[in-house]
Amino acid sequence: MRPKPQPHWGAAMKSVLVTGASTGIGRATALRLDRAGWRVFAGVRKEEDAASLRQAGSDRIEPLMLDVIDSAQIAAAAEQIGVERGAAGLDGLVNNAGIAVPGPLETLPIEDFKRQIEVNLNAQVAVTQAMLPAVRSARGRIVFITSIGGLMAFPMFGAYHAAKFGLEAVGDVFRQELRPWGISVSVVEPGSIATPIWERGQAEADEIDGRARDGHADLYGGAMEAYREVARKTGERGIPPQKVAVKIEHALSARRPRVRYLVGADARGQALASRILPDRLVDWLVARATGM
Repeated sequence: MRPKPQPHWGAAMKSVLVTGASTGIGRATALRLDRAGWRVFAGVRKEEDAASLRQAGSDRIEPLMLDVIDSAQIAAAAEQIGVERGAAGLDGLVNNAGIAVPGPLETLPIEDFKRQIEVNLNAQVAVTQAMLPAVRSARGRIVFITSIGGLMAFPMFGAYHAAKFGLEAVGDVFRQELRPWGISVSVVEPGSIATPIWERGQAEADEIDGRARDGHADLYGGAMEAYREVARKTGERGIPPQKVAVKIEHALSARRPRVRYLVGADARGQALASRILPDRLVDWLVARATGM
């Protein structure tokens, strides 16, 4: 039997690494860029997710085992991309991987707070540092997926917001520091998106209830129940992740990419409200909307 011919990926084909490509925004972005003719390195954590991407996409998609808090896996991904791309480098990096760990700051176990910062903030810097030599070779572009939650904070998501607010700053600083090399850095700030993060968030909330500090149920039991209802409704009304993927593709390929992309009517409305309304009025509106 003849060996299957291996595809040749020339330097002319643009390449991108998308982290957190198993589901949601990351998966939608990987598949959209694949259809547009990019060589897509798709970061996943499970082999079944890798198989699903291979089935849904073309042979231009190359799933990589990439847990963004695993330094060995980050280094291995950088090495694999470096070997394949060589001097052509990496044209795009989409830092998308993230988690949502809900819970009141007073009783949230500090380990859960740290994990949120590690995945949603520290890991984004670590991946970017590892990929920058390849990005610099291509004079490529970097995209950070933050959230309207990086501009405006809501109850029960203190750890998530702390990370996303920090990621906004990281994006700004990388943009300024990498300007001498012509590397564009954009931040994408989605509102409510219909992705599994909301289902996972509710499961996380159940787990946290079991290990939260003493007094959690008495102090915040009602608020957490309200959170679950808000999360369910948010997931139901969220826009498809494919709409975020459109903006990410623009940031990677447009002649003049934007610095920031607010995605979704709710994101635009909340960003405007946070700028023009007094803080205490915003607090009142949030309390009304969330029942907290």
